[in-house]
Amino acid sequence: MIKEVEIVCPPGQQEDEAVITRLAAASLNIQPQKVSAVKVLKRSIDARGRKVVYRMQVQVFLDQPYQPEIFTVNYPDVQFGRPVIIVGAGPAGIFAALQCIQSGLKPIIMERGKDVKQRRRDLANINKQGLVNPESNYCFGEGGAGTYSDGKLYTRSTKRGDVNEVLKMFVAHGAEENILIDARPHIGTNKLPQIITAMRETILNAGGEILFDTKVTSLLVEFGKIKGVKLANGEKLTADAVILATGHSARDVFEMLHHQNILIEAKPFALGVRIEHPQEIIDRAQYHCEYRGPDLPPSYYNLVEQVDDRGVFSFCMCPGGIIAPCATETNEIVVNGWSPSKRNNPFANSGTVVQINMEDVAGDDTDPFKMLRFQQEIEKAAFVAGGGNLVAPGQRMVDFVEGRLSNDLPENSYLPGTKSTELKEVLPLWIHQRLQKALPAFGKKMKGYYTNEAILVGVESRTSSPVKVPRDKETLQHPQVQGLFPCGEGAGYAGGIISAAIDGINCALATLKILR
Repeated sequence: MIKEVEIVCPPGQQEDEAVITRLAAASLNIQPQKVSAVKVLKRSIDARGRKVVYRMQVQVFLDQPYQPEIFTVNYPDVQFGRPVIIVGAGPAGIFAALQCIQSGLKPIIMERGKDVKQRRRDLANINKQGLVNPESNYCFGEGGAGTYSDGKLYTRSTKRGDVNEVLKMFVAHGAEENILIDARPHIGTNKLPQIITAMRETILNAGGEILFDTKVTSLLVEFGKIKGVKLANGEKLTADAVILATGHSARDVFEMLHHQNILIEAKPFALGVRIEHPQEIIDRAQYHCEYRGPDLPPSYYNLVEQVDDRGVFSFCMCPGGIIAPCATETNEIVVNGWSPSKRNNPFANSGTVVQINMEDVAGDDTDPFKMLRFQQEIEKAAFVAGGGNLVAPGQRMVDFVEGRLSNDLPENSYLPGTKSTELKEVLPLWIHQRLQKALPAFGKKMKGYYTNEAILVGVESRTSSPVKVPRDKETLQHPQVQGLFPCGEGAGYAGGIISAAIDGINCALATLKILR
């Protein structure tokens, strides 16, 4: 017999099987000896009361054995299978490739950037010298933006596909099984590269191909049907299906599509800053204690406020994290955040952004580059305000709200450096004003949040793609080009690792239908 119960567990004992067994037995009003095994299904921290606890959904096995699940990857050999070209090796592209193999199709991934190992050198050049390689950076390269930007696996996109199957795929390639049960699963930037490498090996061992430093410069289209792609070196590769999974920062791909008269559209996105606090401030506020003990992880937050009929919200919160420079071109500043698996850095950062609608930006709504150009203008203004070399403009929180230049800036995690700047010189007035109103309101919701110990670093501008590549809801194909499957964040259909992976899987399944 198997029963499910909810138990409440003290911090530090959430992984102690004996404690979990005792608590589960007490919940069922039976002796612990009658429990043959327990399996934790879900686990989350509850910090609403005076004492912080773990709430856990547990399967209790009574008088029958429990067989632990074995996570293995057994794929057919697709070396001679029908080819599917996948442009981009981010989560959408990688999971599309894995699904292609499961379907008996041969994936050929083309990635403009480098593999995860070679990519590290370019990231070091960004942080230490302020040099951006436009083909290999925090956004471009094996694993996409997710590889070196945290590895958060939390998503609300549960209706598009099976989130748990995606998480199991990560476990099969080296992730800890805790991601299957934690309410906010997280791998960590230090561990994700090895997992991405293992996925690459799975694809190659099954007969798939991955081509790094390979840039697609045009699509081959005949009579409204995809026939393949043309590469920067002039080579042409043929296939009857192309999955376009290039990420939200591949601006030249949007230019390519527009040049080929393939429909793209402007899309709303969000813009703001990345805010960093000392982690201890967030811990005190969320855990209601002076110091966080060793049995609790660094705390996170999620804040939202309506200001003048517009949403202002925290985004991609990184406990124990680092602010990273994520520009993909020279003369622009873009910031993002990430955390290592232990989340043991002394700072907590989060994007804090304002929703931008089409009517907020001047220009013709039919211009597909209207929102992208607006995004570029803000990023270039941030570069100028920082003074170059990827130094980012920054301002203390209270100084920002009260409209004064900060005399100095607090110690922070942004490695290229920060320069004291009035961020109203960078942000559009209506965004600046909404942030000014939202931050004190956030402080009323979370004690200690509104403080001059916090720094605002500009700009957080790549929350999502400012361009959408349309597709049919049923077939997932572009309405003008049969066999072309716009996919993931770059096409406007995902917002994070899990949702991008699910969209990649769905696009791969859609290719199978047309190739049959």
